[in-house]
Amino acid sequence: MRAFVRDNGLGLFFTVTFLLALVGQALAGHADFNDQMVADQLQQVSFGQYVTSADFAVDVSENWQSEYLQFFLYVGVTVWLLQRGSPESKELHKAGTESDEEQLVGEYAREDSPKWAKAGGWRLAIYSHSLLLVMGTVFLLSWLVQSITGIAAYNEQRLRQLQAPLSWGDYLGAADFWNRTLQNWQSELLAVASMAVLSVYLRQRGSPESKPVGSAHGATGVEG
Repeated sequence: MRAFVRDNGLGLFFTVTFLLALVGQALAGHADFNDQMVADQLQQVSFGQYVTSADFAVDVSENWQSEYLQFFLYVGVTVWLLQRGSPESKELHKAGTESDEEQLVGEYAREDSPKWAKAGGWRLAIYSHSLLLVMGTVFLLSWLVQSITGIAAYNEQRLRQLQAPLSWGDYLGAADFWNRTLQNWQSELLAVASMAVLSVYLRQRGSPESKPVGSAHGATGVEG
């Protein structure tokens, strides 16, 4: 067990903290939602009713889609775009998809390389872009869920205010949908830009997200 925890510590840490944050969001969201119900002179809901409601689902999904958009874009653009001095960037001469030899695929695969890295044709093509494909798929699915749960939550609010509900198509062009979407996108993109640029000049000793403390500011693609 100790070896398992050591070998998977990073994944375990973020999985546990994710679950704790999700539970905390559910508890705080339930309290806030019931405060709104009291203010509107409506019946409060149970915790179970809240966590299965569109209001909770839209709050969760809108954050998930922005996170996966961040990683989808980052995985994709760092193939070609570089940042001199950043450990988040490849070395300046490696822009592009690189050669089979550099990527250890096909005839250059090693004994311990994944099976599809040794294969050719469609299997190698898919596996070569599998991370980007999965990140993009999760982003699109979570964005779809956000739009579906968002229209349900938005229409519930409109009905409480005695307003006519919107169709899903109308909601996709509504300010509420794009406000929820863009407020998350801009924060994620700012965070990525900050990490790429600040890591040129700032250091964290021992972190693979940072260059070694003594590395020159111009050293690119070097991890500590």
